[in-house]
Amino acid sequence: MSSPEKEKMEVSSELGSPDSQRRDSGFFERGIKTVLSIRKSKRSLKKEREKEDNGTWNAKRLLRTLRSCDENKLTICDNVEKIVEICEPIEAKPLSVMEINELIQKRQLLEAFASIKLMEDETISERDSEKYSDKPQEFVRKSKDVDLLYNSIASAIQSIVAGTLEDPTLQHTMLTSMVTLISCEEAAHPNTDNDARPGSDLLGRPRKWRERWREAINESARKRVLKAPMASREEGTSWLSVHLHFLQEHLREDLLKIKSSVKKCYPEEYQVCDTYVEAFHNAIASHVQELSQGPLDFQELYTLLDWVANTYHSELFLGHPELKPEVKTENLSLLLTPADWDKLKNDYIASAKGKIKSYFGNILRLEVTEKWEKEVRSEEKENLYHDSLSFDIQTIIGQHVKLSGAISRSLETKMLELCMAELLEFIPRFEQEFMAWSTAQDSPIFVPYLVAYINSFHDLVSGLETAFQVNTEELQKILAALTRNFTNIFLTKLRTKAQPLLKKILTKNWILEMERPDSLALAVSQFSEHLQHMREPLGQELLHEVHKYVVKEYVTQVIKPRWKMNRETRQQVSRKMSLEASIIHNTLIDQGSDADWLLPAISHIASIIGEKKKDKIKVYVKELCQDYPDIRKEHILAILALRGLGRARRAAIFRQVRHAQESSDRGEGSTLFAEIDVPVIIGCF
Repeated sequence: MSSPEKEKMEVSSELGSPDSQRRDSGFFERGIKTVLSIRKSKRSLKKEREKEDNGTWNAKRLLRTLRSCDENKLTICDNVEKIVEICEPIEAKPLSVMEINELIQKRQLLEAFASIKLMEDETISERDSEKYSDKPQEFVRKSKDVDLLYNSIASAIQSIVAGTLEDPTLQHTMLTSMVTLISCEEAAHPNTDNDARPGSDLLGRPRKWRERWREAINESARKRVLKAPMASREEGTSWLSVHLHFLQEHLREDLLKIKSSVKKCYPEEYQVCDTYVEAFHNAIASHVQELSQGPLDFQELYTLLDWVANTYHSELFLGHPELKPEVKTENLSLLLTPADWDKLKNDYIASAKGKIKSYFGNILRLEVTEKWEKEVRSEEKENLYHDSLSFDIQTIIGQHVKLSGAISRSLETKMLELCMAELLEFIPRFEQEFMAWSTAQDSPIFVPYLVAYINSFHDLVSGLETAFQVNTEELQKILAALTRNFTNIFLTKLRTKAQPLLKKILTKNWILEMERPDSLALAVSQFSEHLQHMREPLGQELLHEVHKYVVKEYVTQVIKPRWKMNRETRQQVSRKMSLEASIIHNTLIDQGSDADWLLPAISHIASIIGEKKKDKIKVYVKELCQDYPDIRKEHILAILALRGLGRARRAAIFRQVRHAQESSDRGEGSTLFAEIDVPVIIGCF
C-alpha cells in the first residue's frame, strides 16, 4: 500500500467508528476537495484582478487557518489539516441553488459551503466590475440566493445541535464536520469593523455561525427543560416533587452525555461543557421562576425552595461526582433573582401561618374528642401528671423550624417567629375551650388534666428556651395568666364541693353525728390528692392554698351566731371538731401539705368550746392568740360567745390575753383570721 493511501486510512479512522467511516469519510473528502478546487479557480480569478477585496475567498488564507489548529492535537481541525494535505485538488464546477440546497439537505455542508462561497465571490466580482449597473434586480436576486443558502446552513447547524441531545446515538462526525464548517466560514469571512449597514447587502460579511451555534444550544436546553414530564395538580399532590425529580434526572443524563461524548468533538476554545451548563442553568432559572409565580400551596412552596437551595447544586444534580470536574457551578448566577427568592420565601411563610394554625387547632380538637369527651385518664410520668400537649407543640415548631433552617438562616428565623406568634394566640384559645368544657361538665378527669396541662406548659417554656434559645417572656406572661385562671376554676369547683358540707357544721344533724366525720376530708381530697402530681413549687403552693381554705372556711362556719348549747352539747361539738380537724389535717399533710401551722386553729377553738373550767379557757385563748397573731378582738369575742360566756366575762378574758396577742410574731405570710369575716351580731345567749 502506498504511503499516501496509508495516511488517508489513518486519518479516516480518527474521524469515527467503521460505520461512520463508510457513511462520512467520503463526505469529508468531497467537502475539502471542493474547497481546494475553489482555491484553484481563485488563482485564475486573481489573474484578472490586481487586488483582492476584503470580502472575497482566499484559499491560502483558509489553508493557513486550518493549519493553525495544529495546537489542538485532538480536535477535528487536526484531522481536517491531514485530509487537506493528502487530497489532490480537483476542478470544481459552480452549482445551481437547487443543487446546493440538495447538498445542505443531505448534510454535505462543507461541499455546500464551498459552492455558496464560490457563488458569493463571483457575485462580488461581478458587482465590483459593475456588471449589474443596468440589471440591479439580477444582483439583488443573486445576493438573496447567497443569503438564503447561508441561512439554510445556519438552520442545519441549529438542527445538528438540537439533535445532539435528542438523538439516542451521537453522530460524532456530524459534530466535527460542523465545527470544521464554522471554522471555514470564520476564515472565509474574517471579522471586520465595517459590518453590514442597514440597507446594504451581506456579501462577504461574517455570518456569525458560532453565535448561531450558541443560540441553538440555548434553545436546545430550553426545550430539554420543558420536556421533563409534569403532571397536573389534580393528578397527584406530589406533582411538583415528581416533576423536579424528572428534571434533574433527565438533565443530569444530558450533562453526562455532553461530558463523555459531545465534548471530545469540539476544540477547547468552544468550552462546550461551560456553554451547555450555562444554557441549562438559564433555562432552568426561567422555568423555576415561572413555577414560582404559579399558585403553589404550602408543601409545594417548600418543595421548590428545597430544590433550589439544596438539590440543584448537590450531588443529586449539578454536583454529581460523575460530572466533575468538567461541570463547574461556582460562577453560575443565582437560579432566582434576590427579589424572586425573597418573594418565594415570603409566600412560604404566609402559607405556613395558616398551616401552623391548623396544626395547633388539630391538637386542641384531639384533646377534646379523644381525651375530655372519652374521659381518658391522664398519664403519669415520674410521679407527675403528663400530657403530650407540650411535646406535640414542640414537635410541630421543631420540624418547621428545622426544615426552614435547611433553606436559609433568615427563613428559619421567620418560621420561629411565626410559630411563637401562633402559639401565643393558641394558648388563650386552648384555655377558653378547657374552661368552657370544665364548666359544663363535672368530670372526674378535670383536676388531673388541669394539673397535667400546667405541668405541660411549664415543660413547653423550658423546652423552647433550650431548643431554640427563644425569648419566652411574653409566653410566660400568658401562661402565668392561664395558671391563675386554672387555679381559680379549681378553687371554685372545690368550694362548690365543700360548701354544702361546711354549712352543716354545728347544725343539729352534724352534732348528732348524722354526717361522717371524714366526709369533708373526702370531698376535699377529690381535688387535693392530685396536687402532689403537679410540678413544684406550683403543686405545693396550691395544696397550701387548699389547706388554708378548708381551715378558714371551717372556722368561719364555727364562729357564726348559733343557738345556745348546753354543757353536754358543747362537749360533743368539741370532740367532733377535734376529730374532723385531725382528719382534715392528716389527710392534707399526707398528700404533701407543709402547712403544719394550720393544725392548732380548729383544735384551740374546740378546746375553748369544750372546756368546763372557765379559768382554763383563758389559757386556750392565750395559745390561740400566740399561734395566730392576726386574730382580732371580734374573733375572740365570737369564739367566747360560742362557748356560752357572758359579755363581761368575754371582755375580761380578752383584756387578760391582749398582751400575748400583741407580743406574738409568726412572721409575714402566715395569716388566717385576717381573711375571716366576723359576724356583726355575735350572740344573744
